[in-house]
Amino acid sequence: MLLLVLSALLLLFCNLDVWYFLRGVQVFVEAWFLPRIEDILAEQSIDGMVLPHDLDYLGHMNNSRYLRECDFARFHHYMRNGLFMASRKLGAKMVVGASTIRYRRSLAFREAFQIRTKVLGWDEKAFYLEQRFVSKRDDFVSAVMLCRQNVVGSSPESIIEFIYKKQIECPLFPEELKHWISFISASSQALRAESGLEDKNKRRGSTPLGLLYTTQNWLCFH
Repeated sequence: MLLLVLSALLLLFCNLDVWYFLRGVQVFVEAWFLPRIEDILAEQSIDGMVLPHDLDYLGHMNNSRYLRECDFARFHHYMRNGLFMASRKLGAKMVVGASTIRYRRSLAFREAFQIRTKVLGWDEKAFYLEQRFVSKRDDFVSAVMLCRQNVVGSSPESIIEFIYKKQIECPLFPEELKHWISFISASSQALRAESGLEDKNKRRGSTPLGLLYTTQNWLCFH
């Protein structure tokens, strides 16, 4: 019987990222019992530590782990400011449309850090967020990520109005965010042209707006 259970667990761990789902449950439970954040633009933080399964061959936190940790931090953020439950009630889904991460200094084994997440603004289709990995050792920003969270089935304005029962004016976008959005638009246009969609749209007399689902990692050491 014990051998059967062990075999089932081995099969489960080999075919499913069990730790990912367990971590998701942990984040959900923690955020559920924390006080609600009423300001959608307020920065929130979540603590983390570099563990053995986060390491690469150089003994640093693997590049892909940063993106994974950002997923959990955004979920925690949406749980506390009401975006997650509001989108569910409106029948909407929030999916990552684009992300760019800039690495500034490696996070070492057992190094404690915070992920500080905040909403920078929104447009008719997406929320834009910044996420920072801040070392607890010296408050150095080890990595910074920009994320476009597309809203499918609704709109950011509708979700915000559902939460706060009023419209909230979007703040002015920072310059770096404006440049990043321009990059996304240029990349999307180039890919449509490459695949021939631009010519097809011109013949039809319309140009629908497509969503770009891409992640670009910029590596920069200081």
